[in-house]
Amino acid sequence: MCGIVGYIGNKNVFPLLLNGLKRLEYRGYDSAGIALWGQNLRIYKKKGKVTDLEEYCSDKDVTGTLGIGHTRWATHGEPSDRNAHPHTSRNGLFTLVHNGIIENYAELRKDLLRHGYTFESDTDTEVLSNLIEYFYNQEAGIDTEMAVRLALSKVVGAYGIAVLARDEPGRLIAARKGSPLVIGVGRGEYFLASDAAPIVEHTEHVVYLNDHDVAIMERGSLTLKNIENNPVTLTIRQADITIGEMEKGEFEHYMLKEIFEQPRTIEETFRGRLRTGQPEIVLGGLMDVLPEVAAARRIILIGCGTSWHAALIGEYLIEEYARIPVEVEYASEFRYRHPVLGPGDIVMAISQSGETADTLAALRMAREKGALVLGICNVVGSSISRETVAGVYTHAGMEIGVASTKAFTAQVTVLTLLALKLAHTRQTIDGEFYHGLIAELAAVPEKARAILSQHLQVKAIAAEISEAGDALYLGRGILFPIALEGALKLKEISYIHAEGYAAGEMKHGPIALVDDNLPVIVVAPRDLYYEKIISNIQEVKARKGQILAVVTEGDHQMREMADLVMEIPTAHPAVTPLLAIIPLQLLAYYIAVMRGCHVDQPRNLAKSVTVE
Repeated sequence: MCGIVGYIGNKNVFPLLLNGLKRLEYRGYDSAGIALWGQNLRIYKKKGKVTDLEEYCSDKDVTGTLGIGHTRWATHGEPSDRNAHPHTSRNGLFTLVHNGIIENYAELRKDLLRHGYTFESDTDTEVLSNLIEYFYNQEAGIDTEMAVRLALSKVVGAYGIAVLARDEPGRLIAARKGSPLVIGVGRGEYFLASDAAPIVEHTEHVVYLNDHDVAIMERGSLTLKNIENNPVTLTIRQADITIGEMEKGEFEHYMLKEIFEQPRTIEETFRGRLRTGQPEIVLGGLMDVLPEVAAARRIILIGCGTSWHAALIGEYLIEEYARIPVEVEYASEFRYRHPVLGPGDIVMAISQSGETADTLAALRMAREKGALVLGICNVVGSSISRETVAGVYTHAGMEIGVASTKAFTAQVTVLTLLALKLAHTRQTIDGEFYHGLIAELAAVPEKARAILSQHLQVKAIAAEISEAGDALYLGRGILFPIALEGALKLKEISYIHAEGYAAGEMKHGPIALVDDNLPVIVVAPRDLYYEKIISNIQEVKARKGQILAVVTEGDHQMREMADLVMEIPTAHPAVTPLLAIIPLQLLAYYIAVMRGCHVDQPRNLAKSVTVE
């Protein structure tokens, strides 16, 4: 992985590819490269940023109207010029870029070595380029399309590829399995990319490739087949993002923009679903399966990273209000064990991109075992949205910052809606309480705006702890996952080691870390656990730890105890997570900026994790 662009048409391809790669930078990468067809094929690639590639090409021949480009996030082989994509087969017949991982590349490489092939890189991608060439040379009549299909039939793993052939310079071939690809349809031209971000400035008409699809693009024609050479129906859709979503506007970083967008994205997520007039919650995407979900013997929520934290909040909400047993699983672990699953179980996959490899594999396994599989994701047309029986889109809009913010609160909003709807359906809460919680959720956007209006106070607090080497985050009950998510945000973008812990567990080990150099960030609004969290704070203060507390507005008792405080408005515990996370997102952001970190593209991370 991480990003693919391609173009065939009549325009100068170089600026299209370069701008497309810049649009994909948010996904995370360590090198970049392009291949251009003009009078001949030229390949330019460099370790580093797209700007390094652009500078490298400044005195090169960049003419042509057909080309492919790639931003690489290293899997096989260290970041380097020679491991950067594109990769060319031994005799120069095929050049390709590739996202994903070829799991049986070592076996294929050995076979190719026996047939006289050599390799210049450490990548699995070069193995695939040579494998295509091997099949192409087997007998007369095998064209590029067939060679690609034959090679892919031998591949175990995930791929999204774009292929150029020396003998067919008017053709661009793409294929996918487990790694997304989108084709933009113009007038006599086609754009290819890992997502719609590089495409929407050129056309709003797109084709989302499904697993095992092979697309053959020529100037003026697009053919879609599957890997067995059977025709596939071509469905042209409208892209679900706009140019405005990809611009930072007045903000210094995408992450800050996305933090400030949360009042609107939370509102968009419940728009049409949260009806305050009746009042009622309507989840159209789950309407057909709601009786089955309400009667489930248990619900299993699966996700990775931030989505896993959202799932933990969902567990608290669904069990508390709907009284259905809930389990939360790391998708990356769930897929490799032998869970007891069957009819009556609901497995709900949560993913921002809808393409997370571990989450996809886990839901496929659950489906095979007879569970009803549902999805919560942000991207229309994504793999999870297509491979689940039903689900809910979060409507957070495009999220470019690698560290998720608005996608997280959108996921929590959906899970809150789901928990309340199930509770009302099962009659585990009364009508008055149900209506009161609907009003509480409807009030969240305005309360979120009030928190964001205090961002400069959070910035001043960030300055107090920006030099720390470690941090401990504590929370109780439904706010324990907020402590986990706050710690994750800090470590992701500032590179400070941070731990999230259930506050009641602090004395069972983590308290050994507390001294006058350790900031302890405590999520401590006035709720059921208030007196308990006060005791935890006293334990930290007795050991000279520095307390930074997220507190309910006007809480003078907590303000006197803590060294630093960030206030949130009073709210019902069911919706407090949506508010408590915002100051922690801002805190992580400002600390990262003060430490000179690359906020939107933190080191070693990728936005959409399409490999294991």
